[in-house]
Amino acid sequence: MKKHILIIAALFLASFAYTQSNKEEVDLMQAAFGMDKKSVVTDFVKPSPAQKDAFWKLYDAYETQRKSLGKQRIALLNQYADQYLTMTGAQADAWTKKVIELQKKTDNLIVTYYGKVLAISDGIVATQFYQIENYILTAIRARILENVPFLEKK
Repeated sequence: MKKHILIIAALFLASFAYTQSNKEEVDLMQAAFGMDKKSVVTDFVKPSPAQKDAFWKLYDAYETQRKSLGKQRIALLNQYADQYLTMTGAQADAWTKKVIELQKKTDNLIVTYYGKVLAISDGIVATQFYQIENYILTAIRARILENVPFLEKK
């Protein structure tokens, strides 16, 4: 399981290193990430046969929203990279506030879909969803923090 998560995190991070403002490139990378991620989720989340169709329909809706937030995260990382050497205090504050807001939206999305998954399945499946999504998100956040240089006062 950890190997799958590390592969996903590496793929996701690779998208930051090579992403430009080209929308098609971002879409392509997120499509590749989503495909590998879905495989991990399939291995971990086990809805019953009666719950399976409803779960995957809901999960696809979740992924659409998560990918939109992922694009925003990529844009913020690109902004940070572009401004890193010349970032002012005001720019740093504005950027950090956007990052905090995006983190809240991402965390709230998982909580919202936990409730939706619970409504169409049971507590075990909903908890499995919540656990794997938080595990992946935490791994990605940790890898980003490991690879983004700390801002220094100029």
